[in-house]
Amino acid sequence: MKPFVILKTYPVPIDRTDVDTDAILPKQYMALTTRVGFGDYLFDNWRYAEAGQPGDDTAKRNKRPDFPLNQPRYQGAQIMLCRANFGCGSSREHAVWALADWGIKAIIAPSYGDIFYGNCFKNGILPIRMPAEVVEELFNDLGRTNKPALMTIDLPEQRVVCQGGKSYPFDLDASRKNSLLSGLDEIGQILASYSERIKTFEKTHFATEPWLA
Repeated sequence: MKPFVILKTYPVPIDRTDVDTDAILPKQYMALTTRVGFGDYLFDNWRYAEAGQPGDDTAKRNKRPDFPLNQPRYQGAQIMLCRANFGCGSSREHAVWALADWGIKAIIAPSYGDIFYGNCFKNGILPIRMPAEVVEELFNDLGRTNKPALMTIDLPEQRVVCQGGKSYPFDLDASRKNSLLSGLDEIGQILASYSERIKTFEKTHFATEPWLA
């Protein structure tokens, strides 16, 4: 993972509640064996006019012009603005892989599916919980302009700052915050903290039981 410190970019809105992981990445794409390329199939059923399958050339598929990910003004956005219970449903980590592969680095929503929320941190995405009224205000601000305004997420200060100067604080577990700031997932944190102890254990273990080496 790359360290997440300050992100300054445009938001893209997904104005639907209870978006489940099958909507984020339909089940047929779980047959793919690598994390690369999932972004082409993000929100596949909403993004394209016809159903797709792994390996389809998305450039040849008919895109729905009213869906935000297909609109030119949202290309390159790295923040996704969502409604309540985003990422509910099945536990598939592939949904987070698809968001990351499309370019999303942070999500703002009132609430999330619990497993999806944890999977975001494991893949370098910051899921921010904001009160529903704040999220409503952000949606309204976004809808007033033809071009999305820049938004800044300051992780050390735990604040979201809009282009007009409005600033909104957010809460975050300290361990998850440190994970994103350092760019280390759970395994990386263990290795960073206990690498010498692990090496000592392995040296002793293989000395007493050399047939395991």
